[in-house]
Amino acid sequence: MAPEDRRSRLGAAGRFAFFPARVAARASRGPLEAAAEEHLVPELSRLVDRALAQSMPEELVQSIVEHRVLERMFTEFAASGELDRMVDQALASPRADELVDKIVNSEEMRRAIREIVASKEVRDAVTEQTSGLAKELAGEVRAGARHLDGRVGRKQVPTVRFAGIATRAAALGIDAFLILAILTIVSGFVALISSLVGNLRPEWLAGLLLGAGGLLIAAGYLVLFWSTAGRTPGMHLLGLRLRRPSGEPPSVYRSILRAIATWISIIPLFAGYLPVLFDERRRGVPDYVADTEVVYAEPDG
Repeated sequence: MAPEDRRSRLGAAGRFAFFPARVAARASRGPLEAAAEEHLVPELSRLVDRALAQSMPEELVQSIVEHRVLERMFTEFAASGELDRMVDQALASPRADELVDKIVNSEEMRRAIREIVASKEVRDAVTEQTSGLAKELAGEVRAGARHLDGRVGRKQVPTVRFAGIATRAAALGIDAFLILAILTIVSGFVALISSLVGNLRPEWLAGLLLGAGGLLIAAGYLVLFWSTAGRTPGMHLLGLRLRRPSGEPPSVYRSILRAIATWISIIPLFAGYLPVLFDERRRGVPDYVADTEVVYAEPDG
């Protein structure tokens, strides 16, 4: 008999012999699983609860922390490149984009952003940053203008810090911009009224009144700040102060004289400020007329 026939007959006989055992195993699988769920699982649960209730878990966690097991595992995991691969795979997944869009567009995220933006801490931080930026910018402009003051014109008296032409020109430019902004607002208001009640006739009269109103607004701006605070907003930003030789701010009368002299000094290409380059106290025509002087209100910074 050939060996192959013999092995096939023995294999068939073996399968036939073990057939009852397999049938018995299949028949007893259901009762065994039921018995395990009824007795073995509750017993294992009690053993786990008992182990966790003892001091061993705390000691195990403490030992893991002391020996930096998790840190070493994470370091090795990252060094193997598997962490980068998993992160790249997660970011490249379409589900990641869907999840990000869902989170960003969710009502909870929008409400959280609104609460954060409206919080007092954020408002204070924005205000502090804006104020700090404005102060830094003003300080740089002030320092640059004072540096030019020292290079242009006559040297100042050592005991008193009189403002030079560069710093005064920068302050005057800021004030001119603010006056122009006020005139723009007033002109818009007048134009609105004219559209409701009709234009003023003749046109030359309207232009004359508008020009006179602009001069009055500009003069009022200068006189108000000179006579009350001794400095305009532009002078404040540049660290300047207007005063009498005695130290007090000019009166309303002297402020009006100085405003008129300022306009006269500006008309001939600012020729009225040329004496600032040569005068011992750096005074211009407006200062001669009103008996005033412009000094640095703050030290160089």
